Amino acid sequence: MKLLLLGKNGQVGWELQRSLAPLGEVLALDSSSQAYCGDLNDLPGLAATVQRFAPDVIVNAAAYTAVDKAESESQLAYRINADAPAVLAQEALRLKALLVHYSTDYVFAGLGDQPWQETDPVAPLSVYGASKLAGEQAIAASGCAHLILRTSWVYSARGNNFATTMLRLARERESLAVIDDQFGAPTGAELLADVTAHVIRSVLADPQLGGIYHLAATGETTWCRYARFVLEQAERAGMNLKVTPAMVEAIGTEAYPTPARRPGNSRLDTRKLQKAFALSLPDWKVGVTRMLAEILEK
Repeated sequence: MKLLLLGKNGQVGWELQRSLAPLGEVLALDSSSQAYCGDLNDLPGLAATVQRFAPDVIVNAAAYTAVDKAESESQLAYRINADAPAVLAQEALRLKALLVHYSTDYVFAGLGDQPWQETDPVAPLSVYGASKLAGEQAIAASGCAHLILRTSWVYSARGNNFATTMLRLARERESLAVIDDQFGAPTGAELLADVTAHVIRSVLADPQLGGIYHLAATGETTWCRYARFVLEQAERAGMNLKVTPAMVEAIGTEAYPTPARRPGNSRLDTRKLQKAFALSLPDWKVGVTRMLAEILEK
């Protein structure tokens, strides 16, 4: 089996290189790849890559993710998040390949306190959310075999993330204020990649399992409580902090205005995914604890 992976150096793409390897031959690309085009801004080049490699499975882990910048770069955001997935879907249909694509809780309005189900009405608050929704809709409209995995609050031990930022600030500053009225579940890139490999196998065996699914760790927290948890783990590991967990101030979203509106409710209901693919997803603290152990050992 041949698999084309786009966005190989992103948080999820990096882990996918590992998880997809046992499935077959993996061609992993990013925007700087030379022999093949992996740049989602180059639509003709992208189509040519798919036609030339002729994969059985296309996994698109690339996206425009600069949420605030998208408000002023809407054309680029739509090109990468909507037009490029549409091209991939057209080529997947022609090849009868499976297209796996990642989306976001930002397609919802972010209201209420109930986890979002796949069938709930969509109403994005930002250009980023709208562009990701347009990508979903283009894929579904194409008629290609597809898996769309919506997730939220993604992190990995590689590179910078919320946890590493909190650790740095808690060592540098005398005080720290973090938003406490946005709810979600931090979800590890490693978990996303492992589940992706599992569901690809299942959908190839039973194409009727294709469609949209929500994939996130279980449980819930806020950014403030997440920050406190991170600092608690750091204290246990012996890190010297100027800001202790108890010192982290809880603030509302209105105290930290941004160009793009953030959803207050990023909870995702994952029961459909767990039932369809016989999965049990871990609590968010499990993955974050493992990630922190790796970071704090360095």
